[in-house]
Amino acid sequence: MEWLLEIALIGLLLATMFHAVRLERALGVLKRDRAALEELVAGFNDSTRAAEQGIERLKQAADGAGRQIARQVEAANRLKDDLVFLNERGTTVADRLDHLVRAGRSLDLATARPATPSASAPMPEPEPEPAPREMSLPEVPALDPTGGPRLRSQAERDLMRALRIAR
Repeated sequence: MEWLLEIALIGLLLATMFHAVRLERALGVLKRDRAALEELVAGFNDSTRAAEQGIERLKQAADGAGRQIARQVEAANRLKDDLVFLNERGTTVADRLDHLVRAGRSLDLATARPATPSASAPMPEPEPEPAPREMSLPEVPALDPTGGPRLRSQAERDLMRALRIAR
């Protein structure tokens, strides 16, 4: 019976050794997987830090671009205000000039031709204009280089006549 007990003990030791070898292999796999997992976690942490830095740089770039756009919008608004002001001034000057031209034409028309019909009245067919008559323009004395009055040249008189007719 002693032999039998020793054989049973040897069988149990062999089974224990078999399970110990299997357990050691499993622990080796776990150690390798743990090292791979740690490398994976370290890589993930590095990627996360890089992403956070990239996000921070993007925020800074967006803030800089936003400030630059705000400055450009401000400058554009100032220019728009200036252009509106200049447009209003130009319209005012144009209206004044239009009134002066109309007043000048009505004076010329009152002295040279009959008044034109109003805009609401039907326009009669235009009559052929008579040949331009020679109007005697008053001679405005101008100073010549010697300091005395001089008479206008024919070209100056023609220019003055054309300007008066054009009004």
